[in-house]
Amino acid sequence: MTSEDRRLTPRRKPRQVRAELTRERILTAAAHVFADYGYAAGTTNRIAERARMSIGSLYQYFPNKDAILAELLVRHIDRGAWTGAAELDMTPGSLEEAVRSLVRDAIDHHRDDPQLLRIMIEEAPVSSDLIEAIERHGKARVSQVREVFSRHPDVQVQDLDMAAELVVGTVEMNTHKLMATPSHHNRVERLETELSAMITRYLRGDQQPQAR
Repeated sequence: MTSEDRRLTPRRKPRQVRAELTRERILTAAAHVFADYGYAAGTTNRIAERARMSIGSLYQYFPNKDAILAELLVRHIDRGAWTGAAELDMTPGSLEEAVRSLVRDAIDHHRDDPQLLRIMIEEAPVSSDLIEAIERHGKARVSQVREVFSRHPDVQVQDLDMAAELVVGTVEMNTHKLMATPSHHNRVERLETELSAMITRYLRGDQQPQAR
């Protein structure tokens, strides 16, 4: 482990329910503090005050605010499976609604405070845990999306592995970009509609008529 990894590693890994609850309290408080004050002014003293504990108690769990932010980002990225994938309609003609479900799942996951989302994206330090979370989440999400594509009768692309990677990357990148914008609220529905239509056309292999 490098010195940088040690600086970003939580000091205590909870083994008891009480310790886990305390750690969750710190992370919740930090999310509010970073959103309210920004990262520079979101000090560990303010986090401890919001969490209603002493600064010494906070330092038993995290060595600094960089480690707290890194943990928040790890949790944000490593969010789990595509909700609703198992209940998708797989009949012919239903592909766009299936794609919309994927896009909506990503949007719903990013509905938190845009200020906090921007801070996590722009200022969170890179750690080995973060890199592992990105790889773990990416592989799981791509695998799940590929499995859905392989079963849907409307999908006509030949390279399902590449298609799943392209779709997941496109959805994640565009969702992050929009949802981190303070004025994103009036554009979310438009993103969902346009992104779903674009991905559906790609997966169906739709051809644009050639100009004469």
